[in-house]
Amino acid sequence: MEHQYPPISDYGLIGNGQSAALVRRNGSIDWCCWPRFDSPAIFCRILDANQGGYFRLAPSCGFRASREYVGPTNVLATTFTTDDGAIRVTDLMPAPRDDDASRQYPHRILRLVEGLEGSVELECEFFPTFDYARTRARYEARSGGAIAYGEDEALSLVTPVALQEEGRALLGQQRVTAGDRLWFVVTHGPTADAEGFLDVTPEDAQQELEHTLSYWKDWIGQCRYEGPYRGLVIRSALVLKLLVFQPTGGLVAAPTTSLPDEIGGERNWDYRFTWLRDSGLVLDALQLLGFHQESMQFIDWLQELGHVEDGHLRVVYRVDGTSAPTERALPHLEGYRQSQPVRVGNAAVEQTQVDVYGQVLDAVILCFERMPRRIDPELWELLTRLADQAAAHWQTKDRGPWEMRGEPQHYVYTKLYCWVGLDRAIRFAEDAGLDGNVDEWKRQRDAVRDAILERGYDPQEQTFTQTFENRHIDASVLPVGLSGILPPDDDRIRSTVERVREELSRDGLVYRYGMDDGLPGRDATFTLCSYWLVMNLARLGELEDACRIFDRICGHANDLGLLSEQIDAESGQLLGNFPQGFAHLGLIRAALAIAEADRTGRSTT
Repeated sequence: MEHQYPPISDYGLIGNGQSAALVRRNGSIDWCCWPRFDSPAIFCRILDANQGGYFRLAPSCGFRASREYVGPTNVLATTFTTDDGAIRVTDLMPAPRDDDASRQYPHRILRLVEGLEGSVELECEFFPTFDYARTRARYEARSGGAIAYGEDEALSLVTPVALQEEGRALLGQQRVTAGDRLWFVVTHGPTADAEGFLDVTPEDAQQELEHTLSYWKDWIGQCRYEGPYRGLVIRSALVLKLLVFQPTGGLVAAPTTSLPDEIGGERNWDYRFTWLRDSGLVLDALQLLGFHQESMQFIDWLQELGHVEDGHLRVVYRVDGTSAPTERALPHLEGYRQSQPVRVGNAAVEQTQVDVYGQVLDAVILCFERMPRRIDPELWELLTRLADQAAAHWQTKDRGPWEMRGEPQHYVYTKLYCWVGLDRAIRFAEDAGLDGNVDEWKRQRDAVRDAILERGYDPQEQTFTQTFENRHIDASVLPVGLSGILPPDDDRIRSTVERVREELSRDGLVYRYGMDDGLPGRDATFTLCSYWLVMNLARLGELEDACRIFDRICGHANDLGLLSEQIDAESGQLLGNFPQGFAHLGLIRAALAIAEADRTGRSTT
């Protein structure tokens, strides 16, 4: 067993709309939570190389590995080449079936080993650790497989390789020659159902592979984007789709927890929940590409939330719409490369973030404007309540987009999105002839705009600032130039972009801010902020710079096209939770901005 941590970029992602798994280049599944994204991890080696569970299929001797997704899908294929031959391991979670969307399809990973040439000794290591490695597995051998039991859950493993219990794991080896096809199937479920999950034949597995390949190709076939960087955009769309919780339409910020923003530091957070801000922005990006079903499903989910919350939306939820858990540490896990603490839950659940009203209004209204259809009266009633909340509370201090853990302040970003939400609500109500407190919305929209321009802009420094209270430069003001509150080529926007480049950018990679935020250590550059810079440059007509920086950011993606929350400007390594929805929505929006600037030769609002 290896007891070391690979770079975060070593991992690929598979999933199926209920959970996801990280597959390392060496054939090891090192992260998987079942039955949902936010469930306790069963494989968590990425957070503790000694205690964390994994499931590895790879040659028993030295090898070279190359990998790719099978076309425009989320099926991952890794080829291992040794001195004696080559094998391919194909990994997938079976896709949902549209003929029974409500079905709780098995929580399952399928792994196909194929002999490509020569002869290779395959090694199988199976080591599940239930409940974040707090429950040791109890193994029972079965014909054609084995069952690993936790307290009230089990993993059933179908395997053609004879396994022996050695220490804490099941181990086995088998020689694979050219033409061989070996299926390994691991299924999660209640202990009472474990025996039944062993009844999976190679024919069943092959059908699931074919269905899953067809599912992803049919889904991505809806993409209508034909502009520059299309391959990167398609991969990003496929990543974002994996983050959508299929039963409800909720969307997780990332499928992982506690991958650090700084190696060895404390900036380790749990992103396996639905932030309404993130969800609105991500689904807006998908809709711009032609994917409408995800937006409508999210709107349905949001409408259900509105009934429960009476228009007073929280910052973050579980994927099923219940409140996200409060934050706690798991001190028994050492963390990725000794970065502690490992956290589950998120303290943002206790925060006030007023921008959420505007973010949701913006996403939902733009959805209906792009795809004209009659809005449900109950949904419009919810949106009017959100607009009323934005109008009533835009002057409230909050923690801002970065969820600062100090005292609340008047963040310019928050004010901006209150303006955006009110502006969209006014426009939609007037265009569609809908009722609402439009006159009050107009008064407050104008008031918040005046406040932003008078109190949020520093004429001496020639930049919009982080808050009304301080003069710090913060990348969260870059959306000012993307919102429509000012013409995109306004001098205040141009000078703000230049100040961000001077103070926060390392050759296009942008830090969120430069001041002390009260936490030990420091962030790396924030991927979404770097793409915000690209979008602004494209709208300002500086297309050459926009493309150069876009290429630089994308050059830090791993070989599969996946990006994390942050990028270390010096080493180039990926940091933070991975892959992150914000990063990939940023890529999509930046590519669209470049395409628009290239097409028109000018900026548009």
